[in-house]
Amino acid sequence: MELNLTTPALLFPAISLLLLAYTNRFLTIASLIRNLHASYKDNPEDVITIAQIHNLRHRVNLIKHMQGLGITSLFLCVLCMFVLFGGYINLGKWIFGCSLILLLFSLALSLWEIQISVDALNLRLSDIEQLDSSRINKGNYD
Repeated sequence: MELNLTTPALLFPAISLLLLAYTNRFLTIASLIRNLHASYKDNPEDVITIAQIHNLRHRVNLIKHMQGLGITSLFLCVLCMFVLFGGYINLGKWIFGCSLILLLFSLALSLWEIQISVDALNLRLSDIEQLDSSRINKGNYD
């Protein structure tokens, strides 16, 4: 495989957009955590709020690791370009390979975080469906 300076440079826009998406996820979850914190202060006995906070803590940690792996991948891309510029082709290949592996792990964590998010949303939807079903069974259609 031939590796030149443009190969790792191709990952720059992809990794940058990925990190932006991760940051947006983080900011959304941070907002949810702040809202849940206020809700918990009002009603500390609410078991659902406590479970949601646990879920969000897990997701925040996943996003932290996703971002760390993505940033390290970008760092290795830059290092790879520097090494290739210096003429160390074999070392550049190894560094670029490591960069790709870290990016792969970051994407795998992203998939895991999305699955947790979808599971939480499905739980909310099933709760709504149960409430709606009980209203229909009681004959209350308002």
